Amino acid sequence: MAEQTERAFLKQPKVFLSVKKTTKGKRPGKGGNRFWKNIGLGFKTPREAIDGTYIDKKCPFTGNVSIRGRILTGTVYCTKMNRTITVRRDYLHFVKKYQRYEKRHSNFSAHVSPCFRVKEGDKVIVGQCRPLSKTVRFNVLKVIPMGASESGGGKKSFAAM
Repeated sequence: MAEQTERAFLKQPKVFLSVKKTTKGKRPGKGGNRFWKNIGLGFKTPREAIDGTYIDKKCPFTGNVSIRGRILTGTVYCTKMNRTITVRRDYLHFVKKYQRYEKRHSNFSAHVSPCFRVKEGDKVIVGQCRPLSKTVRFNVLKVIPMGASESGGGKKSFAAM
C-alpha cells in the first residue's frame, strides 16, 4: 500500500486497488500493483520508482508527466522546499568591449521525485515538462552525487569550463 501522508487518500490513477479474480495466476499491471514507465531519452527508471510505495503525480516515472524540450544539467543549490529543489547553472558571458568572459549564473526550480535522494552540491540532470506550478517547469531525471563528480565544489563553487 502507498504511503498515506496527506489528508486525501493517495493512489495511482491507473492501478485498480480492489481484489480481482485473475485467471492463469497473472498479476495485474507491470510487476504487481504499481504503475511505472520508461521515459526514454536514455534514462533508466530508478529501482525505487519500480519497487517503492510513494505516490507522486508529478513524477516522470510513476506519474502523469512527460519529458519534452530541453535537457539541462546543474548543481543543487537549495533543498528546503517539499519535493522541489533549486538548481544553479553557471556559465560564462563574453564582454565584447574587453574581449573577456565574466562569470554568471541562473537559478531555476525543479521537481524532485521521492525516488531520488538529493543533497546540496549534487549534480542533477533535469528535463523540461509542462508547468507543474507557478515556477516549476523541470523534473529531475538523474542525480550524480557530489563525491562522484570530478570537482568537489560546495554550494557556490564555479567549475572551470
